[in-house]
Amino acid sequence: MKNIISFAGSNSKNSINVKLAAYASGLVENANVNFLDLNDFELPLYGMDYEIEHGIPDNAHKFLEAIKSSDGIVLSLAEHNGAYSAVFKNLFDWMSRIEGKTFFGKPMLLMATSPGGRGGASVLSISQDRFPRHDANIVEVFSLPSFGDNFVEGKIADEALNSELKGKVIAFQKAL
Repeated sequence: MKNIISFAGSNSKNSINVKLAAYASGLVENANVNFLDLNDFELPLYGMDYEIEHGIPDNAHKFLEAIKSSDGIVLSLAEHNGAYSAVFKNLFDWMSRIEGKTFFGKPMLLMATSPGGRGGASVLSISQDRFPRHDANIVEVFSLPSFGDNFVEGKIADEALNSELKGKVIAFQKAL
């Protein structure tokens, strides 16, 4: 049995990316899923002066340890103004101060969704460029456009999109 972590790059209590990450990680067979909520890892805004004065907060160490001890990562990124959400970027900045190779080569299913038709395409593009420099092993990428139309009653309603995600989940499973 593999151990995976699943999380959304969002701190919204009604995050659509939390819903997508939960749905996708629920499709992974033969895996224990540890769902991480960024609200449980509160961090001060990263700054060099803060780090010098106070050190690196425990929550950054705890989140990084969760990644390190997992067999794989299911991540759905929220897109804010075409980039990472502030809460995810802040976590990423803190963790990279502990370990530059933040993702430890763990297989990753990278996703995003949004209310609009691009489905977080900009944040996916940014992360596909940036994450490999932090030792991410991005196995598959999935974008769910128009979340309100395509995700109904806890699952993807559009059969073609659901089938696409299931295929990507199988590829992710094989990489674990």
